[in-house]
Amino acid sequence: MRIVDVCAFYAPQGGGVKTYVERKLKAGAKAGHEIIILAPGERSTVVQTDGDGRIVLLPGRRFPLDRRYHYFDDEASLHAMLDELQPDLVEASSPWSSAAMVGRWRGNAPRALIMHADPLSAYAYRWFGPVASRSVIDRGFDWYWRHLRRLDSAFDLIVSANESLSSRLREGGVTGIQTIPMGVEPGIFSPSHRDEALRTHLLRCCGLGPDSLLLIGAGRHAPEKRWPQVIRAVAIAGCRQSVGLVLVGDGRDSARVRRAAAHNPHIHLLAPTGDRAALATMLASADALVHGCEAETFCMIAAEARASGLPVIVPDEGGAADQAGPGLGLCYRAGQPADLADAIDYMAATNPAAWRQRAIHAAAQVGTMDTHFDRLFAIYATLGMRYRNVA
Repeated sequence: MRIVDVCAFYAPQGGGVKTYVERKLKAGAKAGHEIIILAPGERSTVVQTDGDGRIVLLPGRRFPLDRRYHYFDDEASLHAMLDELQPDLVEASSPWSSAAMVGRWRGNAPRALIMHADPLSAYAYRWFGPVASRSVIDRGFDWYWRHLRRLDSAFDLIVSANESLSSRLREGGVTGIQTIPMGVEPGIFSPSHRDEALRTHLLRCCGLGPDSLLLIGAGRHAPEKRWPQVIRAVAIAGCRQSVGLVLVGDGRDSARVRRAAAHNPHIHLLAPTGDRAALATMLASADALVHGCEAETFCMIAAEARASGLPVIVPDEGGAADQAGPGLGLCYRAGQPADLADAIDYMAATNPAAWRQRAIHAAAQVGTMDTHFDRLFAIYATLGMRYRNVA
């Protein structure tokens, strides 16, 4: 099959979508499919890959809230490129305007929407949750639910990576949803990468000795990631336990993150790294992963931490919560720093080495992206056969 992924959130600088896209190119080639990523960029070009598929960029306006990204703003141009590429199946990876554009394309190919974003959790529930119930917020954002139901009627399949999101979509009247969990890149993350000397060094960067609890967090500095709240929770827990936090990342919210960490010697900020092996070593060398975002559709970094043999401390909502299995992590009430502090305190007080040992034993059970793509491509083949039979 020739599969064209209309990928609105691809950025060459990195991120979870870039990791997903690059693995999809390899998995598609291995399965005998031609994968073409169609993404917005500064200019019309084809990005070179390792020979697996293509990344085609169409000119698009720069996204005002994050200058690394562009967005599709010319529907006719997008349709013309789809006509030229003649896909056997079209994907859309954002539930916003690009998906509506794909839904309106007049080509005769099955369509799938991958929910790489959960806007209600990232924005509406986070903004208004302190003053209104979910049902009230949903009524206020009924225009968005109507938009999703229109997409549901225009697409043959909508894919969600966690059952919590799938259930909410079904409750909102979206009928074509299937849950297909994502996974980690195979062969990169493992407990065997643990480096005790690196752990000691990172704790020293936090002004602490080797007997302290080393937490690690990683991800974009964006409001929905709630890093200032994570930093506040670590500070609260630090009044009772010896806890350090290494936070890897940057982004448009970096100034707030730096201000939150400025007067805490036990918080160490690191720039993001494109070296996946270095990230794998850093994760394996920590004692636990901590995360603040309840709007994750899968939470790649939590899965990577699990595959590295780390327990996780994550919000009780969204995709991150799926990684906190019994004995493998703790969930706290989303958006509540005091509750997160209690979870950190509990892990520090209940033998962190035992938590990590359980996580090490379960690391091999973490699914890979290849398993995800095997399931996805099998469903796509069924859709393609259904269309051919109708034709």
